[in-house]
Amino acid sequence: MKAYVSLFKMRLLKGLQYRIAAFAGVSTQFFWGFMFIMIFEAFYSSTSNPQPISLTQLIQVVWLQQSFLVFIMLWFRDNELINLITSGNIAYELCRPTDLYRFWYAKLIAQRLSGALLRCFPIIIVATLLPKPYNFTLPPSFTAFILFLITLILGLTLIVTISMLIYISIFYTMSGTGSLLIFGVFGEFFSGLVIPVPLMPEILKKIVYLLPFRYTSDLPFRIYAGNIGLNEAIVSIGVQVVWILILLALGKLWMKKALRRVIVQGG
Repeated sequence: MKAYVSLFKMRLLKGLQYRIAAFAGVSTQFFWGFMFIMIFEAFYSSTSNPQPISLTQLIQVVWLQQSFLVFIMLWFRDNELINLITSGNIAYELCRPTDLYRFWYAKLIAQRLSGALLRCFPIIIVATLLPKPYNFTLPPSFTAFILFLITLILGLTLIVTISMLIYISIFYTMSGTGSLLIFGVFGEFFSGLVIPVPLMPEILKKIVYLLPFRYTSDLPFRIYAGNIGLNEAIVSIGVQVVWILILLALGKLWMKKALRRVIVQGG
């Protein structure tokens, strides 16, 4: 366990050094945030029908999506891991006296956490200073904030667990492009990053609620906005934990199977 904690700290500190890249990311995410808000504002102003989520709540969700984008995006790629698998340098990793799955897991968690720490606070601070109704506000209650933190942390754990499946699949495809593209597009849509889950048709909602993707972003952000109540939030936390345990078990089994077929050539 000490080795994994040390790797986590090292990767976290390394990620925090990329301040210029973080600044560029913040600027880009502000642009996308304003664009989404303008689109949703035009949609809400063009209809008089009541919507399952208010525009104010939706604006909170948008700013949280942009603030914690590194937490929730499935297209995030670690080129170092991909090169290790495709080049055969995975042999060096197998020589370590550590569990490869846990080793990579700690690394991916640290990368996402460091990226979010550099980006989330500037976005939240500036968004708070914007005029109404475009500004970022406090959650409706302290309970909602605590549930938001719990589901956000569990969502980070879940997204990394899903990401591990993507990297394991590269043992078979020998290319990170296809796996990341398929999982990225599929996960982005069903997590509510393209169309907010409350605005989806009922048939599509049923599919979304059966998949793990919405529990990485839609759940914590709507809890913060006050669109998900206490009872649904508590039940959803249980669903998050179940998905994490299932995908962890699946990932470890698949990793063991993939490592059995690894062939490293060379002198």
